[in-house]
Amino acid sequence: MHTDTERCVRAVQSKDARFDGWFFTAVLTTRIYCRPSCPVVPPKPRNMTFYPSAAACQQAGFRACKRCRPDTSPGSPEWNQRADLVARAMRLIADGTVDREGVPGLAARLGYSTRQIERQLLAELGAGPLALARAQRAQTARLLIETTALPMAEIAFAAGFSSIRAFNETVREVFALSPTELRNRRPRTAVLTPGTLTLRLPFRAPLNPDNLFGHLAATAVPGVEEWRGGAYRRTLRLPYGHGIASLTPKADHIACRLTLSDLRDLPVAISRCRRMLDLDADPVAVDEQLRTDPVLAPLVDKAPGRRVPRTVDEEEFAVRAVLGQQVSTAAARTHAARLVTAHGEPVDDPERGLTHLFPSAESLAALDPESLAMPRTRRRTFTTLVSRLADHTLHLGVESDWAETRAQLLALPGFGPWTVDAIAMRALGDPDAFLPTDLGVRRAAQELGLPSTPAALTARAAAWRPWRAYAVQYLWATDSHPINFLPA
Repeated sequence: MHTDTERCVRAVQSKDARFDGWFFTAVLTTRIYCRPSCPVVPPKPRNMTFYPSAAACQQAGFRACKRCRPDTSPGSPEWNQRADLVARAMRLIADGTVDREGVPGLAARLGYSTRQIERQLLAELGAGPLALARAQRAQTARLLIETTALPMAEIAFAAGFSSIRAFNETVREVFALSPTELRNRRPRTAVLTPGTLTLRLPFRAPLNPDNLFGHLAATAVPGVEEWRGGAYRRTLRLPYGHGIASLTPKADHIACRLTLSDLRDLPVAISRCRRMLDLDADPVAVDEQLRTDPVLAPLVDKAPGRRVPRTVDEEEFAVRAVLGQQVSTAAARTHAARLVTAHGEPVDDPERGLTHLFPSAESLAALDPESLAMPRTRRRTFTTLVSRLADHTLHLGVESDWAETRAQLLALPGFGPWTVDAIAMRALGDPDAFLPTDLGVRRAAQELGLPSTPAALTARAAAWRPWRAYAVQYLWATDSHPINFLPA
C-alpha cells in the first residue's frame, strides 16, 4: 500500500487509524516517522514519504515519533492473511527466530537460501531480516524500560541485544532518547509488580470480544487455561522457558499481564498472544466483504468485528482437535485435562489457578496407547499424530505452508476435512478455512435459509472468500454454538 501515495496522504490527513501498521509516514523535514493516525498536524504532502515497515524507516535514518509511538501500532494484516514466503518469514521474525537462530536458521525453516530471503524481504518491506529483527528488539527494549524496574544491562540482554553498547545506540537512534530518558518519561502513576509485565495490546477497531473470549473460555482445559475475573488466563510454552498470560478485553485495547520465567521470551509471548486473539486482522475489510451477502449482512451489522480465536501452540491445538473428534466439548476438555495432569509440566502460578503446561508431543508419544480412554480408531489417529510431531516428520508452526500442511494432515489416518480445516483455521491461521460439515455451521445455515448440505453451502460460501473463517464466526453466533465436534 505504501506505493499508493495519494491513498496514503488521504489516510494521514484524515488520521485514519485503520491504516496503522499498514504503512508508516516519514516526514522529510523533521526526520521523524509516524503512524497514519498520529494526532499532530499532518505535514504537507510534499514533505511526506511512505515506508512499508518501521525497520525501513529506521534504516533510512528516521526516528520514531514520541507522540504516536508508531512501534506500538498493530501489525500489518498482510502477514496473517497470506501464506507466501514473505508472510511466513514475517511470522517467524515476530516469533523471535532471527534472534535465536540467525538469518541462516530463518532460511532453513523456510527452505530457501539466505540470499533469497533477504532479497524478497528487502523488495517488499524495504528492510532485510536483520533490520526487521533489530526493530523488534528496540520495541521489546522500550517495553521493558517502561514496564519494569530492571537494570538496563538486564534489559539489554533480555531484549536480544548482544552488548550494552548496541542497546544504547539502538534506543537512541530509534527513539531519540537514552534508555534512562525513556524510563523517566514513564507515567508517575505506573505500578510495577516484580516478575510481572503489564502492557496494552492494540487492535484495529471494531473488535467484538464475545465470540473470541467466549470460545476460549468454553473450551478451556483445566490446569492450562481458565476464565477468572473477566480475564482469560493460560500457560505458555516458550523457547527459553514458560510463562502465564492474563488477557482482559477493554474498549480500545487488550490488557495483557505476563509472568515469564525468562524475559528473553517477551517478544515471543506478545506475538503469540496477539496471534491467538487475531489482533492484527483488518475487520473493516473482512466485514465489508461479508456484507455483500444479504444473509450475512444483518449478522455483521449486529455485531461487527468478530475475530477468529486461534492458538498459542499449533501442536497443542492439533492434539486437542483429535481429542475432540466425535465427542462433546465437555468430554474433550475432560480427555485433555487427564493428559495434562498425567504428562504436563508443572508450573507455579502466583494466582494458583493454573498448574501445568500442555504436554509436549515428545511426552505424549512416549505414553502407553492402552492408557487412552478412547475408541481404537481414534487412539490410532492420536498416536500417529503425536509420533509424527515428535519425530518432526510433520511440523506445525507459524511458517507452515497451508496447502502443503493440509495435504500432510489428510494423509494421516483418521484425519478428515473437518479436523484438517479446524487446524488450518485455528492453528495455521488460514483466514479462508471453512467448516461446512460443522454441526453449528449447518444449524445456523438452515436457520438463516442458506444451503445446509456441505457441498451446496461450500458453493454459496465462494462469495465470502478469502474470509470464510470469519463467516464461520458469524454463523456460529446465530446458533449459540455448542462447539460439539463432528467426525474427522
